[in-house]
Amino acid sequence: MPSRPSLTLFAHLVSLPESELDLVQASLVFAESEYPSLDVARYVATLEGLGRAAARRIAQTAPHGTTEERVRVVLEWLYGSQGFRGNAEEYYDPRNSYLNEVLDRKKGIPITLAVVLLDVATRAGIDARGISFPGHFLVGAAERPKQTSRLVIDPFHGRILGASELEALHARATGAGTRIDPRLLEPCSKRQILIRMLSNLHRIHASRNDDERLRNVLEHLVALAPSPELHRELDRLGGSRALLARPSAHRSLN
Repeated sequence: MPSRPSLTLFAHLVSLPESELDLVQASLVFAESEYPSLDVARYVATLEGLGRAAARRIAQTAPHGTTEERVRVVLEWLYGSQGFRGNAEEYYDPRNSYLNEVLDRKKGIPITLAVVLLDVATRAGIDARGISFPGHFLVGAAERPKQTSRLVIDPFHGRILGASELEALHARATGAGTRIDPRLLEPCSKRQILIRMLSNLHRIHASRNDDERLRNVLEHLVALAPSPELHRELDRLGGSRALLARPSAHRSLN
C-alpha cells in the first residue's frame, strides 16, 4: 500500500476538466489504494441501480413534482427504504471516508453520503451539487441548472434544511452569528469535494500516527492540489514524487 496503478489512474482522472471528472470513479479508485481487490465496477453498478430505482419512484409518485417533491422522494428512498444514515456513533472511523465502505455499510459522514446522494439524485434527473459548507458538507438542488435559489440538504441526516436550521449549523461550525454569507452556499467543484474527503482522512491518520496511510492520502492530495506544505510533509514521510511529476497531476483547483 498504496497501489501504484491506482495512484497513477487517480492522478489521470483528477486531471480531467470538471465536466469530464467522474466523482464516483475517482472516489473508488482512491479507495482501491486501501482495498487493492476492490471491484470498482460493482460499486458503480450499485449506484446505478439506486439511481434507476429513485427515478422509478419519482415517475410513480411525483412525475410532475417540484424539485422539493422529487428530492423528498429520493431522500425517502435512500434514507428510508435503503437505510443510509450518518455514522454518529463512530464519526471518526476511517471507513466513513471510503465510498465502498459507505455503500456496503450504508453509513458514513456528510461528505461521503453526499457523494452517494449526488450520484443518485443526478441519475434521477435532479440538478444536485455539492456545497462545501463550514464544518458540515451539504448538497444543493435547483429547479433548473445554474439557478441561484436552491434547496439545501443535509446528507448526514437525509433531510432538507430550513433557514433557521442552516443558521444554527453555521453558528455551531464557526462560532459566528447566524448571518450566512451567500457565497458559502455556492456549489463547489468535484475536485474540491475530493480534496475535502481526503483532508478528513489526512486528519484522522495524522491523529493516529498511521504514517503509511497518511503517506498514501498525501500522495493523492498532491495529485489533486499540489502545494509546498503538502510536498514537505510527503518528503518527511518518504513519499514518492515520481508519479506526481506528470503534467496531468498538477492541475490547480477551479
